[in-house]
Amino acid sequence: MSELQPFQKVDKQALARRFGAAAHHYDRHAAFQREVGHALLDWLPVHSERLLDLGCGTGYFLPALDTRCSELLGLDLAPGMLAQARLRTHGAALLCGDAEALPLGNGSVDTIFSSLALQWCEHPEQAFAELYRVLRVGGVLVCSTLLAGSLCELKQAWQSVDEGAHVNRFLEQARWEQAICSAGLTIAHLEVRPWRLEYGEVSELLRDLKGIGASQVNDGRTAGLGGRARLQALGLAYERRRCDGKLPATYQVGLAVLRRTA
Repeated sequence: MSELQPFQKVDKQALARRFGAAAHHYDRHAAFQREVGHALLDWLPVHSERLLDLGCGTGYFLPALDTRCSELLGLDLAPGMLAQARLRTHGAALLCGDAEALPLGNGSVDTIFSSLALQWCEHPEQAFAELYRVLRVGGVLVCSTLLAGSLCELKQAWQSVDEGAHVNRFLEQARWEQAICSAGLTIAHLEVRPWRLEYGEVSELLRDLKGIGASQVNDGRTAGLGGRARLQALGLAYERRRCDGKLPATYQVGLAVLRRTA
């Protein structure tokens, strides 16, 4: 895995601080994240010996995952998120770590559940190589991630206001699949779903993005929303997309069941 080309430059310490700072109010803004995670739960094996929730965040899914395994691990990059997760579970071992350098032994877990966490990786190929490494032979990885085209309405509205990169970049589907296959994982099932949310005002969408800590993180820059005039201009641009009284916000969500077969 030498000479990997980064998909994005990520300041991991800043990312951990941003998500950690959002931990106390994350769940109030994370309805979309819960929907995607619940969709993944049905794809998990009925029971696993050792199960890892990679990017466990505030631990929302830990109680449900605990019923599906003998031993549960939760891992997140942000200590602040793990502090909230500890309030939700007494049965899971919680670890602070990076998906691209997992603090786990080779072949040490049977199943990995990871919902909407892998999109923040700097080197997707390295992340999947690590997931392959810690899975036992015959193990299963059930994951979701955001792909290119996510928040296209917000991106287009911003482009009519200024040239700033206000919306995160996400992997193209082809590179996502390439990262999976280059790690040696076998694709048992993969699909990409458009996930449409609806808002009354653009300010509600921006509030949700800030509330979960997902303000722009690509390339280590934080593009501030700026003054009131720019936000008003954004609102006017977004209004052109109003349909049936609502403003759409569409995510492209990749969902997959992957196996380590050798």
